Amino acid sequence: MAASALREELDSRFLQLLGDLEELEAKRAALNARVEEGWLSLAKARYAMGAKSVGPLQYASHMEPQVCVRASEAQDGPQTFRVIKADAQTPEEVGPREASLRRRKGPTKTQESESSAVPQDPLNWFGILVPHSLRQAQASFRDGLQLAADIASLQTRITWGRSQLRGLQKKLKELDPGPA
Repeated sequence: MAASALREELDSRFLQLLGDLEELEAKRAALNARVEEGWLSLAKARYAMGAKSVGPLQYASHMEPQVCVRASEAQDGPQTFRVIKADAQTPEEVGPREASLRRRKGPTKTQESESSAVPQDPLNWFGILVPHSLRQAQASFRDGLQLAADIASLQTRITWGRSQLRGLQKKLKELDPGPA
C-alpha cells in the first residue's frame, strides 16, 4: 500500500516536472523574442536619430539601477527570483534599521540627495523627444528582464523537482526491490 502511494507521488512529481520543462521552453522562446525585438527597435532608433545620437557617449556619468533582482527562498521549496523597483522596499526591510535612538531633527537635506532619490528615466539621456522605437526597445528589454527572472526561478524549481524525484525513486527502490 505504501508503494502505491509512493508511485502516485512519483507520477505527480514527474508530471509537474514535465509541465515546468514545457513552461521553461515557452519562456525561453519569449525571452529570445523580446531581446531580438529590443535590439531591432534600438537599431531603428539609431537609424532615426543617427548612429552617434544613440550610443555609449550619451550615457550618464553616474548611473543608478531602476530595478533589482531579489532572491527569496521558501522553507520547503526552491528559491524564487523577483524583479522589483530599486527604490521599493521589501517587507523585511521596512521598520527600524537600528535598535538605538535616532535624532528626529537633523540637518536639512541637500539638493543633491533629493535629486538622487528620484531615479531618472534613461531615455532622457538621448534627448527630450526620443523616437517611439527607443521607447519600444526599453519596454522590450524590461519585459526580457522579467522573463529572465521567471526563467531563473523556473530553473531552480526544476532542479529542486529533479532532486525530489530522485529521492522518491530511491525510496521506492528500497521499499520495493523488484522491477519498478
